[in-house]
Amino acid sequence: MERLQKILQRAGVASRRKAEEMILEGRVQVNGEIVTALGTKASFSDEIIVDGKKLKVEDKVYYVLYKPEGYVSTTKDEFNRLTVSDLIPVKERVFPIGRLDYDTSGVLLFTNDGDFANALMHPTGVVEKEYSVKISGLFRKESSKLLERGVDLGDFHTQPAKIFNVEYDKQKQNTILSIVITEGKYHQVKRMFDMVGHKVLKLKRERYGCVTLKGMNKGDYRPLKIHEVKKLWNLSINI
Repeated sequence: MERLQKILQRAGVASRRKAEEMILEGRVQVNGEIVTALGTKASFSDEIIVDGKKLKVEDKVYYVLYKPEGYVSTTKDEFNRLTVSDLIPVKERVFPIGRLDYDTSGVLLFTNDGDFANALMHPTGVVEKEYSVKISGLFRKESSKLLERGVDLGDFHTQPAKIFNVEYDKQKQNTILSIVITEGKYHQVKRMFDMVGHKVLKLKRERYGCVTLKGMNKGDYRPLKIHEVKKLWNLSINI
């Protein structure tokens, strides 16, 4: 027996927090009765109905998408914008692990495995995310050292970053570089560079842990390989 919200998460219905909201809203039935108490326990052998549909246990699946710009990182959008889910036409109900901004491209992972997603998004995570960044202005060593030590963004202090492959376009007064961080806070990379006086003009996530875009074009997706899933699991539990 497990808490009902945990079962919904494991079945790929929603994140645990969203599942709790669904329960409180009276959208879930167990064996013919509407359940609204978050402490309710059930099992996959029970008849569980969510929004009128019987819950089915899905095999756990893991994908990587090469997200293009112009898509929001959600399963549904209230403004009817294109979503990343439109790019993954799979039978399982998968959801993105974390987010990439509307104007950001690159590696975006999908799964229906709530435990896997939560482990990767843990606040004290150590999984590296590598980005290629184009910023306004010529990036100074002093600014690089600040970001490499970690900076206070007000609501949190960033972990030390790694910065490399710095190239200057003196004619356009721009800089292109690579940065590796381990967190994944909202607008984090943009806020970090804004903190040291540079606006991010273009942002692309090249790598999430061991997963890269090698051999992929924008809009492509593929299943993660078994060794990739195992490596991500091993990285995420080392916290």
